[in-house]
Amino acid sequence: MTPTPPLFLLLLGLIGAHATVDLRTAAAMAAGLCKTRPTDLIFIIDSSRSVRPSEFEQVKVFLAKVIEGLDVGPNATRVGVVNYASRVKNEVSLKTHRSKAGLVKAVTKIEPLSTGTMTGLAIQFALNVAFSEGEGARVKSPDISKVAIIVTDGRPQDNVKDIALRAREAGIEIFAIGVGRVDMSTLKQMASDPLDDHVDYVESYSVIEKLTKKFQEAFCVSDLCATGDHDCEQVCISSPGSYKCACKDGFTLMDDGRSCSACSNSATDVVFLIDGSKSVRPENFELVKKWINQIIDKLDVSDNKAHVGLVQYSSSVRQEFPLGRFNNKKDLKDAVKKMAYMERGTMTGQALRYLLDNSFNAGQGARPGVAKVGIVFTDGRSQDYIGDAARKAKENGFKMYAVGVGNAVEDELKEIASEPTGEHYFYTADFKAMTQIAKKLQINICQEEDPCECDSLVKFQKKVEDALQALTKKYILYNR
Repeated sequence: MTPTPPLFLLLLGLIGAHATVDLRTAAAMAAGLCKTRPTDLIFIIDSSRSVRPSEFEQVKVFLAKVIEGLDVGPNATRVGVVNYASRVKNEVSLKTHRSKAGLVKAVTKIEPLSTGTMTGLAIQFALNVAFSEGEGARVKSPDISKVAIIVTDGRPQDNVKDIALRAREAGIEIFAIGVGRVDMSTLKQMASDPLDDHVDYVESYSVIEKLTKKFQEAFCVSDLCATGDHDCEQVCISSPGSYKCACKDGFTLMDDGRSCSACSNSATDVVFLIDGSKSVRPENFELVKKWINQIIDKLDVSDNKAHVGLVQYSSSVRQEFPLGRFNNKKDLKDAVKKMAYMERGTMTGQALRYLLDNSFNAGQGARPGVAKVGIVFTDGRSQDYIGDAARKAKENGFKMYAVGVGNAVEDELKEIASEPTGEHYFYTADFKAMTQIAKKLQINICQEEDPCECDSLVKFQKKVEDALQALTKKYILYNR
């Protein structure tokens, strides 16, 4: 089972007063594609004398609105509230209320204590009492989050650093919200890492409500398979806040955990032939580079398996790097990112001739006896003739894929692509849709049977048959 990630990994822009709302999470909430992961949640709220009664009412409204967005229930989210000043009061226990209505009503009845600010004492109480099984907390489990949200507006009169550390070590994820003249260094001592995700500040209690939606989204766990926010090639299997990939019958999941192969991943020389003409435009060229790296992620790159080369063309042809120069994915992807945009024309025929004459030569890193794959990308009509070079590439045994975007001519793509063309050419009108092409483009190079091995097997079979016939004949003669 895929382990549940800590809550902060799902924040996606949660903390920070001016952070933008995560649109995917908001869309998931609107579409009903998320729910609250099982969580034991304790609010620890400062009601010291510096918090005026009207401000304390605003804190209660904030709590109530966060609760409204939760999936409250015995097997979902349980909520408790700890109120503190110079002393600590357990206002709402995790075991007390099992419905939103009951919780919200209990929150509205909380009164401020209006004395000092013993934040360390409050954290100690939450660790020892509020998060105890006796008060309704569940047994520690990777499937259940333990979360504390501290709201304070002042400098604590006791030590918070050590007790907050013990709480975090006990598996409690701490968010610290500071208001007004709060001591920021104290917030950082209390909060979980990374601090950017767990420390927030608002200038006054009057605007604390603006954190409501962000916290609701923090507790929203999307069904990533349902929203399509995954990179599985064939089958996506949901788990709380995460997913894992699988393959259809007859396919094997690759080492990258996403791609599927119908064949053994044998040694392959792969060369990308990339259109860098001016019609592509710089912003789209960056998308093309990301697309190349998506495909590299699907390959088993190593000394003995897949080697990758990269050629860019426009009015001229430029080899970015030859086969075999980089034999790990990180170095390959870094080299792709550094590729500079050429601009100018679209001489696809000239580029195909370069592929034939140079890219797959031993002098350029190609390996003898290894399958050769060419992946041609273009966004427009070629300004020169491609027919002869495209035909010769396939006659030489190269498996050719053709990918077109925008004004690319589908007839030219089909002319470049290997048979069956339906599996070897792809077209989309929008550069942003290239991600889907990367998912569909499956480089299946099956290891051909070694004829020597077949001959040996046939010879062995013949010997066995001859021996059986001899034994049968001997047995018949013996029994006459």
